[in-house]
Amino acid sequence: MAEHAPYPVGLRLAGRRVVVLGAGQVAQRRLPALIAAGADVLLVSPSATPSVEAMAETGELRWERRRYRDGDLDGAWYALITTDDPAANAAASAEAEARRVWAVRSDDATAASAWTPATGRSEGVTVAVLTGNDPRRSAALRDTIVEGLRDGSLAAPHHRPRHKGVALVGGGPGDPDLITVRGRRLLAEADVVIADRLGPRDLLDELPPHVGIIDAAKIPYGRFMAQEAINNALIEHAKAGKAVVRLKGGDPFVFGRGMEEVQALAEHGIPCTVVPGISSSISVPAAAGIPVTHRGVAHEFTVVSGHVAPDDPRSLVDWAALAQLQGTLVLLMSVENIGRIAAVLIGHGRPADTPVAVVQEGTTAAQRRVDATLATVGERVKAEGIRPPAVIVIGEVVRCTAGTAS
Repeated sequence: MAEHAPYPVGLRLAGRRVVVLGAGQVAQRRLPALIAAGADVLLVSPSATPSVEAMAETGELRWERRRYRDGDLDGAWYALITTDDPAANAAASAEAEARRVWAVRSDDATAASAWTPATGRSEGVTVAVLTGNDPRRSAALRDTIVEGLRDGSLAAPHHRPRHKGVALVGGGPGDPDLITVRGRRLLAEADVVIADRLGPRDLLDELPPHVGIIDAAKIPYGRFMAQEAINNALIEHAKAGKAVVRLKGGDPFVFGRGMEEVQALAEHGIPCTVVPGISSSISVPAAAGIPVTHRGVAHEFTVVSGHVAPDDPRSLVDWAALAQLQGTLVLLMSVENIGRIAAVLIGHGRPADTPVAVVQEGTTAAQRRVDATLATVGERVKAEGIRPPAVIVIGEVVRCTAGTAS
């Protein structure tokens, strides 16, 4: 008898009974998708992995702690047979055939009436790949397709509206590979991108020629009108019906004025999607080999903006309180004021020999690290010609290196 190709179909299992026999690693991988599909899952197994047991404890499925017995598939629409007992699997498979229940078998795909494809999802699209008896190839093809959809390299024309209004995207610390999957996809769909100087600039080169790129640093404005001019540009292009991405460095809500832009858009009735980004406050120290927390060294870290000097009446930072903390201080936008900041911290009790690391252009090809102490960091920054952007880490974690005992 000639071998026939399987007929692909999507099962709508919401509210329908699905029986899973066995609760090992195979079931652990398959159960989340069944639960996400809304299936009424009955699990039959004398034992389970900790992850599967947690699903039962939280009420995501019903678990009967016993072995399979004839009749378990009564009323089922779909069955997943994954026990380590070949005889039980064969019996359950025979019951499924008799009751006309589509069933997958993990131990013998050729004896099953259904196969599970390698699946992946990206923003409303489900990719399912079947390659017969070559599951590794199926998984590899699935990964390639999903990655292409996520990063925009594989795309098809949209026949329904794309995201409306403005997408406020955190681009991460500088390395283009550190933008989120969703952020990269929205960039690929944009008509206009308004980009910060500290955003991942390399990503802009990947955009199609028709995409308008506006450098936020070059929008004409007076010295104190910068944010208002950016807000006006966002509003203007969004009202013109364009898909607008506001690309910012790091995370939009970590010293990024993201909320100011969201509020300005809301005043004009323009929807805004906020896509979080990896903040430089944690990623740049990590890229330089510094953990902001470490067992037995630091149980806390505090992120502070140093763009306003400690003696400036506009400062909102309680530097005296920060000096008393035992954990890590991470300073952003502090290159110009680091000498005065260090002096104030020392003056309020932070030891002068506290280690300090200054990481310039973190996560990029130009990254460099300069080490100092609170007593010397001001002069070291000047002597080394450190320029923004740079992240400054203060605390004992600076001394942590690979192999340090915890």
